[in-house]
Amino acid sequence: MRHGADMDTPKNISDERELTAMGENDARSGGGEQAVSAEFAGPTTELGRQLASLLGQGKVSDADDVRETHAMDKWYAKAQPAVVVFAESTQDVSKLLDFAHRNRIPVTTRGAGYGYVGGCVPVLGGVALSMARMNRILEINTADGVAVVEPGVITAELQGAVRECGWDYPPDPASLKECSIGGNIATNAGGPRCLKYGVTRNYVLGLEVVLANGQVLECGGRVHKNKTGFDLVSLFTGSEGMLGVVTRATLRLIPKPRSRAMLAAVFPEFEQAAAAVQEIFQSGHLPSALEITDSFTLAAARKRLGDAILPEGNAHLLVEVDGAEGAVLLEIDELRGTLWQMGATSVTAAMDEKACDGYWKIRREFSYSLRDTGLTKLNEDIVVPRSQLVELVRFARKLQHETGLVIACFGHAGDGNIHANIMVERYDLLENQERAHAALNILFSWVMAHAGAITGEHGIGLAKKPWIQQALGDVSLSVHRSIKRAIDPHGILNPGKWLD
Repeated sequence: MRHGADMDTPKNISDERELTAMGENDARSGGGEQAVSAEFAGPTTELGRQLASLLGQGKVSDADDVRETHAMDKWYAKAQPAVVVFAESTQDVSKLLDFAHRNRIPVTTRGAGYGYVGGCVPVLGGVALSMARMNRILEINTADGVAVVEPGVITAELQGAVRECGWDYPPDPASLKECSIGGNIATNAGGPRCLKYGVTRNYVLGLEVVLANGQVLECGGRVHKNKTGFDLVSLFTGSEGMLGVVTRATLRLIPKPRSRAMLAAVFPEFEQAAAAVQEIFQSGHLPSALEITDSFTLAAARKRLGDAILPEGNAHLLVEVDGAEGAVLLEIDELRGTLWQMGATSVTAAMDEKACDGYWKIRREFSYSLRDTGLTKLNEDIVVPRSQLVELVRFARKLQHETGLVIACFGHAGDGNIHANIMVERYDLLENQERAHAALNILFSWVMAHAGAITGEHGIGLAKKPWIQQALGDVSLSVHRSIKRAIDPHGILNPGKWLD
């Protein structure tokens, strides 16, 4: 069994969110599910009462149902915090961390709870710090090309608000309708459009971060070029809540592309689709997204969505391009020819915004389709050099044959970030957990031996903790730990994870 606290089978978790009405024209509130009432009975524990006195009533709960809601993310590890704090301001976070630092109390920060690696599981108890109420879009400024947001803003809501202004915020993780900007920053989240536009880190210009001792740090700013001091913005982006708590982010915006179109191609075999990816690049194209899907995932999707949605075939490739309308039309025609040339048996096109969104809606159902199989899905976001994509597919098939575990592969073929989902029956049985762990060990070892990475966008958290030393090496891991000790000397921020 892998490292973790109380283990349980995965289940859907919704974080509490409180909608905040804003009067200013330049501010919008985030949305989301409200799984927990904003009204709490008074805390019953000594810690809860102390924090309620410090922060105010209605921001602290130690009720069993509230603690259970904040005990896990989309991974299977679960551990209840002693108390949950719902921060509403930077001052709330600063007061909490100052208190926790002085009293050596663990604090695990939580966004929307949509992580896949147990990153927000409070394995040492203490305080679960929810950022869900800090959900305002404070500013959208197209003259400067920036948006200023609080961490609880839902990614899709920011994208929608920015696009209403004719601009774009490109990062688009698959869970964009549920995940928060703060969580995206914590994991340096990616998504299909990383191929052309980059990951979250490429769009973070400035951060307000509360350090472990309660001090408030401002790093970066709102300018698009800045070489003043060390790049602390990049240090905190992807730090998984272990170096500080982000309370405000200044994000880079770009003009919205005037046109986009997509091709959906079906191939007889996965290797042919993977080879088509290489041919697309070799022929001089840089799509905004390139998504590949294997036969097991397609079969699950057809069962969930209907056979008519996805033509028969053992591999599926989505190709999206954007830009000026004339250029997009020309590129789509050239790409259509390339796909037929590489052996596609079906090629269909989506030539406007609405039709493209329909294709993406289908793509975003693939993960849910795998869950519908009744098997536990261990979602591993491995990355390999693009030249190794075909070899990865062949290795996954070999591993599936040797272990008897289905390995469903789909994801971001354009940047080599493939979600290799190990599908496990009766994961509640220890012997099946051990089989899955052994398969993961073989998979990760192969990936690292082929110049790849064990995570491209989900992070390490608890799920990949056993492999962190192998992935980073002794010197790099030592440097990581030195940075952690310097910024969080008592180790109160998200303890129990891969740096411990």
